[in-house]
Amino acid sequence: MILTVAWVVPLLGAIALAAFSRWSETRARQWAAAVAVLSLLALVVAWVGFDPAGPLFQHVDELRWVPSIGVAYRVGVDGIALAVATMSALVFVAAIVYPVDTLGQPRQYYAWMLFLQAMSLGVFLALDMLLFYVFFDLTLVGMFFLIGRWGHGTPQVSALKFFLYTFAGSLLLLLAIIGLYLSIKPHSFDMRVLIERQPLAGTGLYAGLVFLALMLGFAIKTPLVPLHTWLPQAHVDAPGPASAILAGVLLKMGTYGMIRLPFAMMQETFAEYSLVVGIAALIAILYGALVALGQSNLKRRIAYTSINHMGYTVLGIAVAAALFSDNLAARQMALTGATVEMVAHGLITGALFLICGSFWQRTGEYELDHYGGLAHQAPLLTGFTVLAAFASLGMPGLAGFVAEFQVFAGTFAVYPWLAVLGVLGILITAALFLDMLRRLFFGRLPSHLGQFAELKRAEWGVLGVLSLGILVIGVYPRFLLTLIEASNALLLGGR
Repeated sequence: MILTVAWVVPLLGAIALAAFSRWSETRARQWAAAVAVLSLLALVVAWVGFDPAGPLFQHVDELRWVPSIGVAYRVGVDGIALAVATMSALVFVAAIVYPVDTLGQPRQYYAWMLFLQAMSLGVFLALDMLLFYVFFDLTLVGMFFLIGRWGHGTPQVSALKFFLYTFAGSLLLLLAIIGLYLSIKPHSFDMRVLIERQPLAGTGLYAGLVFLALMLGFAIKTPLVPLHTWLPQAHVDAPGPASAILAGVLLKMGTYGMIRLPFAMMQETFAEYSLVVGIAALIAILYGALVALGQSNLKRRIAYTSINHMGYTVLGIAVAAALFSDNLAARQMALTGATVEMVAHGLITGALFLICGSFWQRTGEYELDHYGGLAHQAPLLTGFTVLAAFASLGMPGLAGFVAEFQVFAGTFAVYPWLAVLGVLGILITAALFLDMLRRLFFGRLPSHLGQFAELKRAEWGVLGVLSLGILVIGVYPRFLLTLIEASNALLLGGR
């Protein structure tokens, strides 16, 4: 029942906020933070009770729902799902605690945050494809309202573009799920059955169409180029904490979905198209880094780095799917790196977007040319930004390096030319982050920033926790790798 508790508690917390109208700003935030922490603690308990030497899926809850069509309430985790879900719960706690202007509607804001947390965790915990789709779709609703109501700039336009674009991907996903459901007799939405039986192996065109629909749906969510155009403006106009959730959690649903459905259920078909997927990932890596380098808007620059970093994750998945390679260790390493990249990117980019929120709260401005010389004015803000930036560019000793090293080491053994070209993305990423730090914190302090305030206690406390996670994974990743590698070995061992 521990996994059910993890996603139901925030849903009940959201209902409580919606049902009772008398909530002050402080009380609503404290309530939401307490509920989010309880959800995180439930996942920590599940982590402690997870046996790496045990079966692939553990902590399984199953309840008959619509048995006539093979639908049931099924939740459970492998090491991949547990790692990503726990990271997501932590990012939600950080986003809820972080100060933000709720525009006089704290109850509604925090209710939508908790609703989004419940639905997001449901995506990572579901073992029923239809339940997965329901959670996947409902996350769009929560983010739509967070951007549209509490964003800035043109938030309604950005929210609508986000919703329509990603909803189109959800519809493709639904068609593919129906295709998978019809491919097995008796019909079932049980992910475990589909992973075990591989019903679409050797079915040619039918399998290719199902695979295409799945990958397009998840590519929009990830997002991969050229299906990324909804992302930058959604980030720029969203409030800082919502941007942290969008990058830290919602984008992971695309790459996690690739692992859970096409990678695990359609091994033969994915292997056939693994090089194509790898090339698409390489394009995202290079395009995201190059376009980010050209951005003068702080938030837009970080948004494009998300496209670049999610490209690393997809590259690792594509390499792991390459059945022609007999180098099982390299494929396992690539898949482990892809999963660690999801966790690391969630913490790192979540911190960067929260920092963007701090800049906005103080100046209402994202343009890099508006800033400069803040290192002495706000040393804590400078320190946390430098740490997150260096982690994002893959500095050894930080979480990003652990992920990227494994992805590229695995790729080099299977597709060496993809690895060589992909490393250029790291070089460009280093340039764009160093340029960002220079323009924000060094040089002469402009006169209009003379009253720029240092981080408040809640801000540096949250960034401190995320930074600690980045450091721990970078220095001592064993606790995370042990969890992930056990599940990867089971997923790849049957190939």
